[in-house]
Amino acid sequence: MNRKTRRVLSALLAVVLTLSLCPWALADFPADTRAAVEGDFTGKTVILHSNDVHGEIMGYAYIAALKTEFRNRGASVILADAGDFSQGDPTVSLSKGATAVSMMNAAGYDVATLGNHEFDFGYAQLMSNLQGAQFHAICADVFNGENTVLPATWTYENGGLKIGFFGMETPETQTKVNPGLIQGIRFLSKGDVYTCAQTQIDALRADGADIVVALAHLGVDSESAPDGHRSVDMYAHTNGIDIILDGHSHTVMTAGENGEPVQSTGTKFANVGVVVIDNASEQIQEHYLIPTKVMDGDTVASELPKDATVAAAAQSIIDQVDAEYGEVFARSEVLLNGERAPGNRTQETNLGDLITDAIVWKVLDVNRVGDAPATLTVGGTSVDENHVVGITNGGGIRASIQSGDVTRRDLNTVLPFGNTVSVVFVTGAELLEALEASTYATPEALGGYPQTFGIEFTLDATKPYDKGDAYPESTYYSPASIQRVTITAVNGEPFDPAATYAVVTNNFCAAGGDTYYVFKNASAQFDTGIVMDEALMDYVVGPLNGVISSAYAEPRGDQTIILPPTYAVSVTGGSGSGDYREGAEVSITADAAPDGQVFDRWTGAENLTFTSGDSTSAEAVFTMPAGAVTLTATYRSASSTPAQRQNCYVATAVYGSYDCPQVWTLRRFRDDVLSQTWYGRLFIRAYYAVSPTVIQLFGENDWFQNFFRDRLDNFVADLQEDGFENTPYQDTDW
Repeated sequence: MNRKTRRVLSALLAVVLTLSLCPWALADFPADTRAAVEGDFTGKTVILHSNDVHGEIMGYAYIAALKTEFRNRGASVILADAGDFSQGDPTVSLSKGATAVSMMNAAGYDVATLGNHEFDFGYAQLMSNLQGAQFHAICADVFNGENTVLPATWTYENGGLKIGFFGMETPETQTKVNPGLIQGIRFLSKGDVYTCAQTQIDALRADGADIVVALAHLGVDSESAPDGHRSVDMYAHTNGIDIILDGHSHTVMTAGENGEPVQSTGTKFANVGVVVIDNASEQIQEHYLIPTKVMDGDTVASELPKDATVAAAAQSIIDQVDAEYGEVFARSEVLLNGERAPGNRTQETNLGDLITDAIVWKVLDVNRVGDAPATLTVGGTSVDENHVVGITNGGGIRASIQSGDVTRRDLNTVLPFGNTVSVVFVTGAELLEALEASTYATPEALGGYPQTFGIEFTLDATKPYDKGDAYPESTYYSPASIQRVTITAVNGEPFDPAATYAVVTNNFCAAGGDTYYVFKNASAQFDTGIVMDEALMDYVVGPLNGVISSAYAEPRGDQTIILPPTYAVSVTGGSGSGDYREGAEVSITADAAPDGQVFDRWTGAENLTFTSGDSTSAEAVFTMPAGAVTLTATYRSASSTPAQRQNCYVATAVYGSYDCPQVWTLRRFRDDVLSQTWYGRLFIRAYYAVSPTVIQLFGENDWFQNFFRDRLDNFVADLQEDGFENTPYQDTDW
């Protein structure tokens, strides 16, 4: 490298370090503007991605319109989906997922991986649906015999740029889908997931991929952490992934909690994900989310444009479903809670009570002769009505029912899986095991959380779950002992561990789905063939006379949960105050900056990470300690220089992340100025390899030295490949 080039790089480095001390206004992407796609995208490849659409088929019109807009501005565009497109709303569930595939074809998708809900209607139905797909369906970690059920990878080529995609499915599918519908299908789990992912990465790199994208349906839910099944776990145990486009946990994020390159859009097209790749440098330039709607309370204030053709196709399906399922048959006087958390995955709800009331009533009604108490009998096993209870998994309840008119579509949206009502005969001890296992994560949300009828129990969530052996072919673990759940009564009578009880449930739980493996081995069971939503409709029309009354305003109170203590968070100059449990993730947002001032920093919390920051707002998250916390948002004059903060230097120089407002200056300077010239691109590589300022700040830290040493060595190797003999940093004094 000649002296002139060195002087250019040194001057540029000084400019960037100076600029990184100045705040940059974070670009605001309201859904009623096209700010997110303004500019010339010539020479760029843009990946637009979705996940967990769950039947929000009108959303495909948004992503199709964005695809056209980016193309009109010069970009090559790829449409990708990270799974769970087949279920969630009658518009797709009534066709068992086929209409979802047709809508993805209409929008012009290029590639998709599988979510666990793609298997809800069975493996054979999924394969039938995908025969009509005009996009590449990929999945590396699901097998039928010795072969993957789909191709593991897909490679996109554009001129000299190659982008390799590989698909990953959550191992939890094996217990989140009716086992009877996926017999013979094998899902990799635990460490095998990492080995599988690394194999795909290596194969794509060997094939010349410049960018490797993991199209993953893994999520970041805490319930997936014990076995390492989260996307961030996969990233930590592999090398060579440039970005993970994630699904499953319905998380809205542009990075993992530790800065991992994981992006996810939430659910039901709340956002469209964007990844911008510079073709010349073969690098990801930026990635972000575009909200599809801006809300004013419950009203849509504005929304992204829609592709007219795709919107018309979606509306046609919606109209057909409305015509068949839109007739009002009942009225609700109350809001019935169908939320995930707090809701059906964390506690007893009024909707959970209504559903379990309905399925138990239906089974007893069809087995009752006259006015006599019902008896349930299978073979030589019989139980009387007082020994009949109800359980349905909270994860099977997918929506709320608003007060007012109720249609069949409402019920089908709440219970979209087509599950039938089943009965399993278990001992009291087995019933207790089922409750202990299905509440192991409480107070964290869990799809297996039991909504119940006839069982009064106390759950002490301050006690640890005594984790035993893994259930066969499951991602869940049996309780080695009963520590948390105490059943106090069954239908008002004392609980007997030795007695036999008939549990009215759904065929998913009866087959051992979620945490209910004990039901799979029940001494006797039978399937009524009655579909869950039809049982609920019969109950509302029959015993309730078409009115869900105020008797369901609150949960009946069969479940008592003893929660760990909470601690107070006070926020000065922003929002987020409240009571939180130790270890909970707390989100805080600063108020708009006063006139003439800009946001400076948060004070009062350790391990605080910015999720966004600019001159007008700053959002952050931190992990709640055991004790009260007071957080303060501070501001400074817009004309003054911000204080130097070490974490900003690290975020800027090492990761190029967005952890503090100052980073945006560097990012804009990098993208708009430096990347336009060969020496600018060379400088970017030098800057990310090593920054003398950061070395000076952190030079005595062993981890930091090792991290930078690796970056420096890689940079030197790159320069030598380019024909440069030396770099100005080779002789850095460590």
